[in-house]
Amino acid sequence: MAPDVAEFAFSEANRPEVERILKRYPEGRKASAVIPLLHLAQAQHGGWLPKAVLDHVADMLSMPKIRVYEVASFYDMFNMEPTGRCQLRVCTTTPCWLRGSDDVVRACEEGLGIAVGENTPDGRFFLREFECLGACANAPVLWIDDHFYEDLDYEGTRRLVEALKRGETPKPGPQNGRFGSMALGGKTTLHDVPERAGQDDGEVAEGDHARDQAPVEKAKPADPDAQTESPALVANDAVPNVKGDHGGDARTEAGANRPLRGDEEAKTIERRDEG
Repeated sequence: MAPDVAEFAFSEANRPEVERILKRYPEGRKASAVIPLLHLAQAQHGGWLPKAVLDHVADMLSMPKIRVYEVASFYDMFNMEPTGRCQLRVCTTTPCWLRGSDDVVRACEEGLGIAVGENTPDGRFFLREFECLGACANAPVLWIDDHFYEDLDYEGTRRLVEALKRGETPKPGPQNGRFGSMALGGKTTLHDVPERAGQDDGEVAEGDHARDQAPVEKAKPADPDAQTESPALVANDAVPNVKGDHGGDARTEAGANRPLRGDEEAKTIERRDEG
């Protein structure tokens, strides 16, 4: 395990990555780089973040130190205490548990000779349970350093652990032979039209044709002799003589949006004068 240190600085090998991270953010927004820089610093310092590392990142980003401490202590991906350099995180939330994450934990404990939350005596490995890793379709999942190992069982996990102990880096991803989240039997998406009984040599079986759309009736040509009744000539009796919702004349309310005839306008003025 990496010891505590009084001072910290990014290594020459990591300087290009530091510059690449900082270039993502404009001036005045450099604090947004705190998480990727802490992740890089933790990897450099053997899997955990002593106070000197946090202070260095805070100074680089001109952030109050307490803000960097808050970020590092909030996210489970950061370790504030010494841990093994190779970290094995087993997802044990509901989807992975239903798919056998208990067997994955047991395989890790037996293969490494430690319990959850412990480091191996040589400081190489650290085992812990973890919250959802976001790969539920491939449960159960084991996160080792920067790689996901999915679709695990007891035997597959033991093989992974033994490879790690030999200093190897097993191939990440599903461990049961499938590709990504694809079904074990291969692709199931329908790409071609299935053959039907009676369909031969490219002939389209009855019922495959889309129904013909009903013909659209064409509009009749305008009759030049036809006269359109002007809204201004609508008879006054066309509007029922009933009271409106607020006691007004419904004829006035209903016809508010049409022009008034001369006699309608006069009657309206008379009603106002009577009121």
